Amino acid sequence: MRRKTGQRLIRAAAAALGVGVAVLLGLQAWYLGWVVHYTDHDPQTTAFMEIRRTEGATLDHRWVEYEEISHWLKRAVIAAEDARFMQHGGIDWTALNKAMEENREAGRVVRGGSTITQQLAKNLFLSPRQSYLRKAQEAVIALMLEAVLDKRRILELYLNAIEWGDGIFGAATAARHYYDTPVGSVSRWQAAVLAARIPRPRFYYRRGTTPWLLERAGDIHRWSNQVRIPENRSLR
Repeated sequence: MRRKTGQRLIRAAAAALGVGVAVLLGLQAWYLGWVVHYTDHDPQTTAFMEIRRTEGATLDHRWVEYEEISHWLKRAVIAAEDARFMQHGGIDWTALNKAMEENREAGRVVRGGSTITQQLAKNLFLSPRQSYLRKAQEAVIALMLEAVLDKRRILELYLNAIEWGDGIFGAATAARHYYDTPVGSVSRWQAAVLAARIPRPRFYYRRGTTPWLLERAGDIHRWSNQVRIPENRSLR
């Protein structure tokens, strides 16, 4: 009797594992399908936009093409968020290992170590909730994005998708809101200040231009001419 019960439990566990694996693979296929779709289709919404809608925010968003965005803003964002954007394959392992060490010391997730590609994956598909499971899924999607899209498209999606203030999504909306200027006319200093807002966009929307924000913008301003940006679509 015990042997038969044990066998039934093993079969049930195996079946449950099989279902779990199938669901996981199906979810990854769903993500990959959307990544392929975004090769030549601009997102109408993102996971973060939908979360903000459920929170009652009024969203302001306008899509612009990569060529319409100031090169200074592209440089500032890369300098601020992912200086090795043009070199890595979606995950900066050095930054990630450093973040994991800091998280272990703190006993909780205090730093993500995310690349621009990982941030895009999170904004498009996931949530801002900090967990190792979400971080793992973010990494998988980032690798999909890098495998399917070129750097130019990834940066174009990122600049148009992220939040820059309370309900202010996309670089064009941010440039108009903060500086009343087209996004293509954003200056080097304006770009640095915009890039400094990215980690805490709603905080700085409420608090305004703080001394720390200006200090961070000064660093970004100095670094912005030292990074590479994607100019043309890479041939695959």
